[in-house]
Amino acid sequence: VVFDGQTLEPLVVHDVLSPDINGKELEEVRVAAIVASHFDPVWVMGLKESGYVGIVDYSQPDFPLVKKIPADLFLHDGGWDHTGRYFITAANAQNKLMIVDVKTQELVAGVETGDTPHPGRGANWVDPEFGWVYATTHIGEGKLTMIGADPEGSPEYAWKVVREIELPGTGSLFLKTHPESPWVWMDTPLSNVVEETRQACVYSKASMVLEKCFQVADHGRVVHFEYNRAGDEVWVSVWDGDGEIVIYDDETLTEKERITGDWLITP
Repeated sequence: VVFDGQTLEPLVVHDVLSPDINGKELEEVRVAAIVASHFDPVWVMGLKESGYVGIVDYSQPDFPLVKKIPADLFLHDGGWDHTGRYFITAANAQNKLMIVDVKTQELVAGVETGDTPHPGRGANWVDPEFGWVYATTHIGEGKLTMIGADPEGSPEYAWKVVREIELPGTGSLFLKTHPESPWVWMDTPLSNVVEETRQACVYSKASMVLEKCFQVADHGRVVHFEYNRAGDEVWVSVWDGDGEIVIYDDETLTEKERITGDWLITP
């Protein structure tokens, strides 16, 4: 569904149902990640059950789906590399990250990373040894995986696993960093260990080790991080009927403020 950005009026509906990349007939195809190209007037989306990456040209009348790029099953969340040229999305049924060059509209690689990768939008930073990397955590195992993500500057590492960090809990959904931050923050809200669902873990970009894990709340599930614009604060949600938003000083990893109230239901 394409909406008018000012009025939110629905403009057009396109059916994305099709056989999957292996020719299997499907009853439904959901749209997963949707991102906008930095270079061309196109939206890029994961067509989950079918395993295709779809390209919608929004410069044309009626916003047609102009291309479907076969990738793998099942496409879920994803985001951009540091240049905004490569769309990197999880094919979580195959334990892979799939890399699509949006300029050429071609699949360039599929990389096995671990059990059920779930990058959210993923995280990009410069590794001291391998240069630019893109990272994901996983639902099925406690692991932070980094792949080389600079095919021009460091082609020998491009689209290969370059570093893996063991994490103390499974069930991660999101990781987040900021260009001004020395850290990568990670959650584990789907862990089968209650204590792990309420913690955050922080990886050091400089020392390349897991710096620490710590309890954020004594209830609910701790999930999803957002930086402020300056990159010196991190906001994290406590999912619960009695929810909270906790704000951390990113430099010191200390709590600055805790927002509570009966209006905070699963924030």
